Amino acid sequence: MKIFKFNLKTIGQILFVIIFLSTTPAKSLDKFNKADSVSDYFSGILLLNNNQYEQSFNFFKKLNGLENSHINYSVKYLYSLVNSGNIREAFNYSRKLEKKKLDIFESHLITGIFHLKNSNTDLAQKYFLKAKNKRSRFILNNYVSNSLHNWSNLNNLNLNQATSELNKIDERFQNLKSIQNVFLNCFFNSPNTENLFIKLTSDEKTDFSRYKYFYASYVANSEKIDEAKKIVKSAIKLYPRNLLLNQYKLDLDKNKNISVFDCKKVAHVISEILYITANALSSQSIYPLSNFYLNLAKFLNNDFHSYDTLLAENFYKIDNYTKAKKIYNNLSKRGKAFSWYSAKQLAKIFLEEEKKDKALKLVSDTYNSLDIKDIYETFDYAEFLKNNERFKDSIIFYSKIIDEVEIENPLYAEATDGRGISYERIGEWDKAEKDLLASLEANPDQAYVINYLAYSWIEQGVKIEKSLKMLEKANKLRSNDPYIIDSLGWALFKLEKYKESKNFLQQAVRLMPGDPIVNDHYGDVLWKNGNQIQARYYWNYVLNLEKAEDELKQTIEKKLIKGL
Repeated sequence: MKIFKFNLKTIGQILFVIIFLSTTPAKSLDKFNKADSVSDYFSGILLLNNNQYEQSFNFFKKLNGLENSHINYSVKYLYSLVNSGNIREAFNYSRKLEKKKLDIFESHLITGIFHLKNSNTDLAQKYFLKAKNKRSRFILNNYVSNSLHNWSNLNNLNLNQATSELNKIDERFQNLKSIQNVFLNCFFNSPNTENLFIKLTSDEKTDFSRYKYFYASYVANSEKIDEAKKIVKSAIKLYPRNLLLNQYKLDLDKNKNISVFDCKKVAHVISEILYITANALSSQSIYPLSNFYLNLAKFLNNDFHSYDTLLAENFYKIDNYTKAKKIYNNLSKRGKAFSWYSAKQLAKIFLEEEKKDKALKLVSDTYNSLDIKDIYETFDYAEFLKNNERFKDSIIFYSKIIDEVEIENPLYAEATDGRGISYERIGEWDKAEKDLLASLEANPDQAYVINYLAYSWIEQGVKIEKSLKMLEKANKLRSNDPYIIDSLGWALFKLEKYKESKNFLQQAVRLMPGDPIVNDHYGDVLWKNGNQIQARYYWNYVLNLEKAEDELKQTIEKKLIKGL
């Protein structure tokens, strides 16, 4: 299936190049009509779309002059330059486009940011205005150009005038305008700044936890370190896994106020606007454009390592593990919180690369090196051990959490669930059952815990009626979850309600066609409903699945001979 999709994509790109070459004036393309040039352009686009930026750049740079006849080349070339880290070269190329009167939104944006980096705000403003006047098909581009022009013009405005300009931005960006409004007040030293930070970060409809860090940083930059520490401590209680806050707490505890962001610096605020845009594009899987904005953000404020976490995540999502690993390795040197975070992310990549021992060693070594191990780090380590079949080891760390936290703490329910699963996997069912029940007592609406406990009872042939009622509740909590639907169907099967069972198991197979157990269950219910031929088809199918365990295959081979 993946190969088929790739071929469709490739064919589409080939057609695009053919159409492009056939619809561009012949005279202007004489030097590009050669097979090598067509190949270079096609390769550049293909590599850019596959997020291989350095390789894409190497092909595009061979086509110097193509911008005269094909403006889309300029856009793609600038993406490849910025995303491969060649910001200065992107600036030089943007200036070249301007001299040829071929300038575009992206070239103005890059030129403005380059001048801003070099503290030439007047020139930056000039180019941000040009970018603003170049309407883009991406609404986020328009938001960016408006915002950047406003910020580069602050030396000519007071707070009221700047706020008025901010309010002209599209109403669809209300949350982003709220963030900018706080930064504007900070920039102009407004006495209302702190209240605006509190109002922003107290919004219950939107997660503004990131801006708890900016609030604390603002207070610390005002030389109120103790107050900043209190803000961070309070924020971590609400957002215990926030990476920025955890690292900043460690820095402040060491009396290190690393001022990597200052809302009184235009370049820093603009870098955050670019980051927000990159984050929005990443959530829509538009990675080339996301990385374009992210690299420009890093160019303006390279010390703010929060940007690196998104960049690494983008590379991970597009399976560019080499790039992701390089970023995580650099991040791991930026403090203990970054080190633990990077170790977990690197371990995910090692597991994808089937390097399980390397992943286990990295996470174990990093956890053991932590001077102070909080309950969340211990929980993450226990989860990692459990998920990698180190069940006995995981029980030790789950137990530490359970002994330390109150039953009202959300980690209590999660830790008793994790320990229960580990006990079940090593054959200690009495302890497992006790933990799973304790988890549900602490939080009764955990659909997956309900499913795990109920399915375990069904497999043991006990409490099936009770299991059915529990699974019906789980199904309401998590509708269309294939594992829960399979368990529900299997409970009905054990109660000999074969027609009802078939409906659920058929739905589970449709949702999860490659799961061996689901297909085996469906084969069983087909047999009981008199569909023996179809049952054997599904059993045979399980035998060809790589994920099917040997014990299951042996059972199925017997069923193929004797039936049920």
